[in-house]
Amino acid sequence: MADQPNNPAAEPFDYVPRMPGESDPARLAMVMTRLRSAAHTDLSPRRENLRDLADTVRLLIGRLAHTDAPDEVIQEATARLGAIADLFADHGQKSVYGFSEMATSGGDHAVIFDHSPLIGLANPLAPPLTLTVEDEVVIASVTFTQAYEGPPGCVHGGYVAAAFDEVLGATQSLSGAPGMTGTLTVRYESPTPLQTELRFEGRLVGVERRKIFTEGRCYAGDRLTATAKGTFIALNPGTFLDLIAERARQPTP
Repeated sequence: MADQPNNPAAEPFDYVPRMPGESDPARLAMVMTRLRSAAHTDLSPRRENLRDLADTVRLLIGRLAHTDAPDEVIQEATARLGAIADLFADHGQKSVYGFSEMATSGGDHAVIFDHSPLIGLANPLAPPLTLTVEDEVVIASVTFTQAYEGPPGCVHGGYVAAAFDEVLGATQSLSGAPGMTGTLTVRYESPTPLQTELRFEGRLVGVERRKIFTEGRCYAGDRLTATAKGTFIALNPGTFLDLIAERARQPTP
C-alpha cells in the first residue's frame, strides 16, 4: 500500500494539515462529515429505524450485563435472539462504510459513520457519543451504562481512552487533512462515573508537516476525570481508499 500512515517522511505530500483559520474551507467542510453525522439530527426514515433497532439492542446489553434472571429466562432469550439474528443472515454487506446505505438515504454521506463503535447510531456497541463544535472546540456528550463498568460504579478506563480517540479523531479533522492515530496518551485524574452525562472536549493545538497535535479533557459535571494528548498522522486520500478496498476483499461475517 502506498504512503503508509506511519511513515511521514516517505514522499512529498500535498495534503498537509493546517490550523482551522488556515485550512481551505472546501476541504474542511468535506472532512467534517463525522461531526455532522454524530449530531444524529435530520435522520432519514431508514436511519431512524436503524437507530431505534440499535437502541433496543443497547437496552438489552445494559440489562444483560447485570442480570439475575433465572436460567429458563436466559434460555428463552437465547432462542428468541437466535431467530432474530437469522432475519439478518441474508442481508450482510462487505463494507461498514455505508455506501449501500447511502443509496437508500438520498446520498447522505453522514451514514458512513452510522456503524462506528463510538458514535454509530446503528451500532449497539456505541454508547453513543454525540459530537458538536463550539468555537473550534469539539464537544462530546455521552452517558456510559453498566455495560461499560470497570471499577465499581466507574467507566472502564479502556472505554475512556476509546472515547478520547474518537473525540480527538474528530478534533484533528479541523485541520482539513485528517489522518490516523499515531499516539494517544491518557491520564486518569479521578474516577469517571457510570450513569452520568460526561463532557469530553477536544482542541487542535498544532500541526507539523503531517503530524496533527490535539489535547482533550473529560468532565463529570465540574470535576475533571481524565486528560489526553493525541498525535495523528495525515493521510494521502488514496491511502484511505486503499484501506476500504482491502476491507471489501475480506469475507463477510
